[in-house]
Amino acid sequence: MKIISYNVNGIRAAVSKGLLDWLGAEQPDIFCIQESKAQPEQIDTTAMSALGYHSYIHSADKKGYSGVCIFSRKEADKVVAGMGDPRYDSEGRVLRADFGDLTVVCVYVPSGTTGDVRQDFKMDFLGAFLPWMERLRSERPNLVVCGDYNICHHPIDINHPERQVGVSGFLPEEREWMDRWEASGMIDSFRVFDSSPEKYSWWSYRFGARERNAGWRIDYHWVSAPLKDRLTGARILTEAVHSDHCPVSVELQ
Repeated sequence: MKIISYNVNGIRAAVSKGLLDWLGAEQPDIFCIQESKAQPEQIDTTAMSALGYHSYIHSADKKGYSGVCIFSRKEADKVVAGMGDPRYDSEGRVLRADFGDLTVVCVYVPSGTTGDVRQDFKMDFLGAFLPWMERLRSERPNLVVCGDYNICHHPIDINHPERQVGVSGFLPEEREWMDRWEASGMIDSFRVFDSSPEKYSWWSYRFGARERNAGWRIDYHWVSAPLKDRLTGARILTEAVHSDHCPVSVELQ
Protein backbone atom coordinates (compact mmCIF):
# COMPACT_ATOMS: atom_id res chain seq x y z
CA MET A 1 0.00 0.00 0.00
CA LYS A 2 1.32 3.42 -0.98
CA ILE A 3 0.03 6.51 0.81
CA ILE A 4 0.90 10.02 -0.36
CA SER A 5 0.32 13.19 1.64
CA TYR A 6 0.49 16.62 0.02
CA ASN A 7 -0.21 20.17 1.16
CA VAL A 8 -1.42 21.44 -2.19
CA ASN A 9 -1.87 25.10 -1.15
CA GLY A 10 -5.21 25.22 -2.95
CA ILE A 11 -6.46 22.15 -4.80
CA ARG A 12 -7.91 24.13 -7.70
CA ALA A 13 -4.61 25.94 -8.27
CA ALA A 14 -2.71 22.64 -8.03
CA VAL A 15 -5.03 21.00 -10.56
CA SER A 16 -4.33 23.87 -12.96
CA LYS A 17 -0.62 23.03 -12.60
CA GLY A 18 -1.07 19.38 -13.59
CA LEU A 19 -1.85 17.71 -10.27
CA LEU A 20 -4.25 15.16 -11.76
CA ASP A 21 -1.80 14.00 -14.44
CA TRP A 22 0.85 13.61 -11.75
CA LEU A 23 -1.57 11.68 -9.54
CA GLY A 24 -2.49 9.37 -12.40
CA ALA A 25 1.19 8.58 -12.89
CA GLU A 26 1.96 8.06 -9.17
CA GLN A 27 -1.07 5.83 -8.51
CA PRO A 28 -1.11 5.91 -4.69
CA ASP A 29 -3.66 3.71 -2.95
CA ILE A 30 -4.51 6.59 -0.62
CA PHE A 31 -3.94 10.28 -1.37
CA CYS A 32 -4.28 12.77 1.49
CA ILE A 33 -4.22 16.49 0.96
CA GLN A 34 -4.07 19.49 3.24
CA GLU A 35 -4.97 23.11 2.57
CA SER A 36 -7.54 22.31 -0.07
CA LYS A 37 -8.90 25.87 0.21
CA ALA A 38 -12.17 24.67 -1.29
CA GLN A 39 -15.71 23.76 -0.38
CA PRO A 40 -16.88 20.24 -1.31
CA GLU A 41 -18.73 21.43 -4.39
CA GLN A 42 -15.54 23.16 -5.62
CA ILE A 43 -13.55 19.89 -5.67
CA ASP A 44 -13.81 17.87 -8.88
CA THR A 45 -14.75 14.51 -7.40
CA THR A 46 -15.80 13.32 -10.88
CA ALA A 47 -12.21 13.62 -12.04
CA MET A 48 -11.05 11.81 -8.90
CA SER A 49 -13.57 9.06 -9.54
CA ALA A 50 -12.30 8.72 -13.12
CA LEU A 51 -8.85 8.08 -11.61
CA GLY A 52 -10.35 5.38 -9.40
CA TYR A 53 -10.71 7.27 -6.12
CA HIS A 54 -13.44 7.64 -3.53
CA SER A 55 -13.49 11.18 -2.13
CA TYR A 56 -13.78 12.19 1.53
CA ILE A 57 -13.73 15.92 2.20
CA HIS A 58 -13.62 18.07 5.33
CA SER A 59 -13.64 21.76 4.45
CA ALA A 60 -13.32 24.82 6.65
CA ASP A 61 -16.41 26.92 7.29
CA LYS A 62 -14.48 29.89 5.91
CA LYS A 63 -14.29 29.74 2.13
CA GLY A 64 -10.87 29.51 0.50
CA TYR A 65 -9.18 28.44 3.73
CA SER A 66 -7.60 25.30 5.21
CA GLY A 67 -9.41 21.99 4.56
CA VAL A 68 -8.32 18.35 4.36
CA CYS A 69 -9.29 15.48 2.04
CA ILE A 70 -8.65 11.76 1.72
CA PHE A 71 -8.95 10.06 -1.68
CA SER A 72 -8.77 6.26 -1.65
CA ARG A 73 -9.01 3.46 -4.17
CA LYS A 74 -10.73 1.27 -1.60
CA GLU A 75 -13.94 2.55 -0.09
CA ALA A 76 -13.44 3.44 3.57
CA ASP A 77 -15.22 1.40 6.21
CA LYS A 78 -15.70 4.49 8.35
CA VAL A 79 -15.00 8.20 7.94
CA VAL A 80 -14.96 10.77 10.75
CA ALA A 81 -14.50 14.49 10.12
CA GLY A 82 -12.94 16.46 12.95
CA MET A 83 -12.09 15.80 16.59
CA GLY A 84 -15.47 16.73 18.05
CA ASP A 85 -14.31 20.24 18.98
CA PRO A 86 -15.88 23.07 16.97
CA ARG A 87 -12.89 25.38 17.57
CA TYR A 88 -10.78 23.17 15.31
CA ASP A 89 -13.40 21.32 13.29
CA SER A 90 -14.73 24.60 11.86
CA GLU A 91 -11.30 25.06 10.25
CA GLY A 92 -11.23 21.63 8.54
CA ARG A 93 -8.12 20.34 10.31
CA VAL A 94 -8.55 16.58 10.85
CA LEU A 95 -10.08 13.76 8.80
CA ARG A 96 -10.04 10.07 9.70
CA ALA A 97 -10.72 7.07 7.46
CA ASP A 98 -10.66 3.37 8.44
CA PHE A 99 -9.66 0.64 5.98
CA GLY A 100 -9.80 -2.83 7.53
CA ASP A 101 -7.38 -2.86 10.46
CA LEU A 102 -5.70 0.37 9.29
CA THR A 103 -6.73 3.92 10.19
CA VAL A 104 -5.42 6.91 8.24
CA VAL A 105 -5.64 10.36 9.80
CA CYS A 106 -5.00 13.42 7.63
CA VAL A 107 -4.08 16.47 9.72
CA TYR A 108 -3.31 20.09 8.94
CA VAL A 109 -1.80 21.63 12.06
CA PRO A 110 -2.41 25.39 12.28
CA SER A 111 0.40 27.77 11.44
CA GLY A 112 1.54 30.26 14.05
CA THR A 113 3.46 32.53 11.71
CA THR A 114 0.92 35.37 11.67
CA GLY A 115 1.31 36.28 15.34
CA ASP A 116 0.70 35.39 18.96
CA VAL A 117 -3.03 34.73 18.63
CA ARG A 118 -2.56 32.02 16.00
CA GLN A 119 0.53 30.64 17.75
CA ASP A 120 -1.56 30.20 20.89
CA PHE A 121 -4.27 28.57 18.79
CA LYS A 122 -1.68 26.22 17.31
CA MET A 123 -0.46 25.15 20.75
CA ASP A 124 -4.05 24.70 21.94
CA PHE A 125 -4.74 22.51 18.91
CA LEU A 126 -1.66 20.39 19.59
CA GLY A 127 -2.70 20.09 23.23
CA ALA A 128 -6.05 18.67 22.14
CA PHE A 129 -4.75 16.55 19.26
CA LEU A 130 -2.38 14.32 21.25
CA PRO A 131 -4.96 13.00 23.77
CA TRP A 132 -7.53 12.64 20.99
CA MET A 133 -5.03 10.51 19.06
CA GLU A 134 -4.18 8.45 22.15
CA ARG A 135 -7.87 7.65 22.64
CA LEU A 136 -8.18 6.71 18.96
CA ARG A 137 -5.08 4.51 19.16
CA SER A 138 -6.55 2.60 22.09
CA GLU A 139 -9.39 1.60 19.74
CA ARG A 140 -7.47 1.49 16.45
CA PRO A 141 -3.81 0.58 17.13
CA ASN A 142 -2.65 0.61 13.48
CA LEU A 143 -2.44 4.30 12.64
CA VAL A 144 -0.89 6.38 9.88
CA VAL A 145 -1.09 10.06 10.80
CA CYS A 146 -0.04 12.09 7.80
CA GLY A 147 -0.05 15.73 6.93
CA ASP A 148 1.42 19.17 7.40
CA TYR A 149 2.46 19.48 11.04
CA ASN A 150 3.99 22.95 10.61
CA ILE A 151 6.85 21.86 12.91
CA CYS A 152 10.45 20.93 12.19
CA HIS A 153 11.28 18.33 14.81
CA HIS A 154 15.09 18.41 14.83
CA PRO A 155 17.81 20.77 13.55
CA ILE A 156 18.42 18.35 10.67
CA ASP A 157 14.87 19.10 9.47
CA ILE A 158 15.44 22.80 8.79
CA ASN A 159 17.96 24.83 6.84
CA HIS A 160 20.41 26.83 8.96
CA PRO A 161 18.79 26.00 12.31
CA GLU A 162 20.99 28.58 14.03
CA ARG A 163 19.08 31.28 12.13
CA GLN A 164 15.64 29.93 13.08
CA VAL A 165 15.70 30.62 16.81
CA GLY A 166 12.35 32.05 17.91
CA VAL A 167 10.64 31.26 14.59
CA SER A 168 7.23 29.60 14.64
CA GLY A 169 7.61 26.04 13.39
CA PHE A 170 10.92 25.59 15.23
CA LEU A 171 10.04 26.88 18.69
CA PRO A 172 11.18 24.85 21.72
CA GLU A 173 7.59 24.25 22.85
CA GLU A 174 6.59 22.95 19.41
CA ARG A 175 9.56 20.62 19.22
CA GLU A 176 8.92 19.46 22.79
CA TRP A 177 5.35 18.59 21.77
CA MET A 178 6.75 16.51 18.92
CA ASP A 179 9.09 14.78 21.39
CA ARG A 180 6.02 13.81 23.42
CA TRP A 181 4.19 12.74 20.25
CA GLU A 182 7.10 10.44 19.39
CA ALA A 183 7.40 9.15 22.96
CA SER A 184 3.71 8.24 22.92
CA GLY A 185 4.55 5.49 20.44
CA MET A 186 4.63 7.21 17.04
CA ILE A 187 7.39 6.73 14.45
CA ASP A 188 8.62 9.23 11.87
CA SER A 189 8.51 6.87 8.88
CA PHE A 190 10.87 8.91 6.69
CA ARG A 191 13.69 8.72 9.24
CA VAL A 192 13.38 4.93 9.38
CA PHE A 193 14.80 4.90 5.85
CA ASP A 194 16.72 8.16 5.45
CA SER A 195 18.79 9.91 8.11
CA SER A 196 20.51 12.34 5.75
CA PRO A 197 20.35 16.15 6.07
CA GLU A 198 18.89 18.71 3.69
CA LYS A 199 15.72 16.71 3.03
CA TYR A 200 12.84 19.17 3.06
CA SER A 201 9.17 19.30 2.07
CA TRP A 202 8.40 23.05 2.13
CA TRP A 203 10.17 26.09 0.71
CA SER A 204 9.18 29.74 0.84
CA TYR A 205 8.18 31.27 -2.48
CA ARG A 206 10.57 34.11 -1.64
CA PHE A 207 14.27 34.53 -2.40
CA GLY A 208 14.53 31.45 -4.64
CA ALA A 209 14.33 29.21 -1.57
CA ARG A 210 13.41 26.06 -3.47
CA GLU A 211 16.18 26.49 -6.01
CA ARG A 212 18.65 26.92 -3.13
CA ASN A 213 17.01 24.08 -1.15
CA ALA A 214 16.57 26.42 1.82
CA GLY A 215 13.65 24.39 3.10
CA TRP A 216 11.86 22.91 6.08
CA ARG A 217 10.67 19.33 6.63
CA ILE A 218 7.21 19.85 8.09
CA ASP A 219 5.21 17.19 6.19
CA TYR A 220 5.23 13.72 7.70
CA HIS A 221 3.82 10.23 7.81
CA TRP A 222 3.97 9.23 11.47
CA VAL A 223 2.96 5.61 12.07
CA SER A 224 2.08 3.84 15.28
CA ALA A 225 4.59 1.34 16.67
CA PRO A 226 2.63 -1.79 15.60
CA LEU A 227 3.10 -0.74 11.97
CA LYS A 228 6.89 -0.41 12.11
CA ASP A 229 7.51 -3.94 10.82
CA ARG A 230 5.08 -3.32 7.95
CA LEU A 231 7.01 -0.29 6.63
CA THR A 232 8.72 -0.91 3.28
CA GLY A 233 9.68 2.61 2.20
CA ALA A 234 9.23 6.36 2.64
CA ARG A 235 10.23 9.22 0.34
CA ILE A 236 10.01 12.96 -0.18
CA LEU A 237 8.85 13.58 -3.76
CA THR A 238 10.68 16.80 -4.53
CA GLU A 239 10.13 16.50 -8.28
CA ALA A 240 6.43 17.38 -7.86
CA VAL A 241 5.95 21.13 -8.17
CA HIS A 242 2.28 22.09 -7.75
CA SER A 243 2.65 23.95 -4.44
CA ASP A 244 5.18 25.51 -2.07
CA HIS A 245 5.22 22.04 -0.46
CA CYS A 246 6.05 18.76 -2.12
CA PRO A 247 4.38 15.39 -1.49
CA VAL A 248 5.67 12.77 0.94
CA SER A 249 5.00 9.05 0.60
CA VAL A 250 5.05 5.95 2.75
CA GLU A 251 4.67 2.32 1.72
CA LEU A 252 3.42 -0.51 3.92
CA GLN A 253 2.84 -4.19 3.51
